[in-house]
Amino acid sequence: MYEHERLNSVRIWDLPTRIFHWVLLLCVTGLAITGSVGGSAMVWHFRFGYAVLALLLFRIIWGLLGGRWSRFASFLYAPKSLLLYIKGQGRPEHGVGHSPLGALSVFSLLGILVAQVGTGLLSDDEISFAGPLTGFVSNASVSLATNYHTEIGKWLLLGLVLLHIAAILFYLYRKHNLVAPMLHGDKNLAVAVPPSRDDALSRLAALLVLLACAAVAFWISSLGAPAF
Repeated sequence: MYEHERLNSVRIWDLPTRIFHWVLLLCVTGLAITGSVGGSAMVWHFRFGYAVLALLLFRIIWGLLGGRWSRFASFLYAPKSLLLYIKGQGRPEHGVGHSPLGALSVFSLLGILVAQVGTGLLSDDEISFAGPLTGFVSNASVSLATNYHTEIGKWLLLGLVLLHIAAILFYLYRKHNLVAPMLHGDKNLAVAVPPSRDDALSRLAALLVLLACAAVAFWISSLGAPAF
């Protein structure tokens, strides 16, 4: 049994993807806390927002260039595959990276985060803080963005996060730990699949991409009134 598990241990999540996942979790938590506190904590709310912007830009690029199972192409499923998976008729390879249902959750979460960060850049609390892009759009657009950001988007994001946590707990109850592979990167699989590339060169490439994304986020932050 030990030999079988050892031979089927496959690197699925590369280090950049794992770091992205946990840093994003910390930043979203920071956003939720500082947004609820308000006042002077909004300075950190903006900082966490710019960090999430950089992370999202990185994930989009890494979804094209990253390790095999981190690429969007590896978990783009047809609606038929999703329906079969929900009915319990999924294929063995669905358990390698993101399953069809997991992929739907990931894309939904990324989409909601993009909308939340995007509207945050256009929001204005009409007191002390305004997004750096508010000066480039009409007052009506700022009002719409602010309303979505504060009244709609944050609840959609909270709902998806809670759903994500519930799914993790459900799979854990079913003896399928989704958290451990996101910590060490490997899965013990019954099917033979190629591993994700996760060597020094790919990690260096990821670092360069992240630095470029951070530079873009910093540039965007500098377009409006200073928030730091």
